[in-house]
Amino acid sequence: MRILIVDDHPIVASGCRAVLADEGEIEILEAADAEDGECVFIVERPDLCIIDINLPTVSGFELARRILERAPEARIIMFSMNDDPAFAARAIECGAKGYVSKTGDPDDLVEAIRAVGCGGTYLPSAIARSIAFAGPALAQSPLSKLNAREMEILRLLSAGKSLSEIAWLVQSSYKTVANTSSIMRQKLGVKTSVELVRLAIDSGVA
Repeated sequence: MRILIVDDHPIVASGCRAVLADEGEIEILEAADAEDGECVFIVERPDLCIIDINLPTVSGFELARRILERAPEARIIMFSMNDDPAFAARAIECGAKGYVSKTGDPDDLVEAIRAVGCGGTYLPSAIARSIAFAGPALAQSPLSKLNAREMEILRLLSAGKSLSEIAWLVQSSYKTVANTSSIMRQKLGVKTSVELVRLAIDSGVA
């Protein structure tokens, strides 16, 4: 199996190598950001991708969107420091087949690779229970009103990016990003970009 790990911390890739050392014939490919990750995927066509959500430029969610747009059959596991069920739910919504928290049991990653590599899906039991019992709360969250592209633009706004920078990063036009920002303010019931950023920070998106 050929696995692409997209994470900007080399120690994570090293840790993954160690965890997978006894899993037979596995080739690890590495990338440190979404742009490199997309290029490696296009050239190498790995069997499975493990993508960190918090990448330096655009997020892992955006990279997953790009990969799945190019190859709908791609098998993706999202990897994050955050074990909030909202992030796991967002990963599933984006098309990921698995979600693993970096703070969880290392065996979770091995089990996720086995399951997703065989065409299945995987969520650690604790996160799956959290999603099941947090259902109403997740639905009531303001951010549940946003789609994946809107969430990405919100994250970049909260990181201090201008609309022009965001348009370049998400491979869209300035007009589209500006219109999306306006729609987000309407959906979330805020009037200004400052209020939008404050909501993003309070919700843990930033």
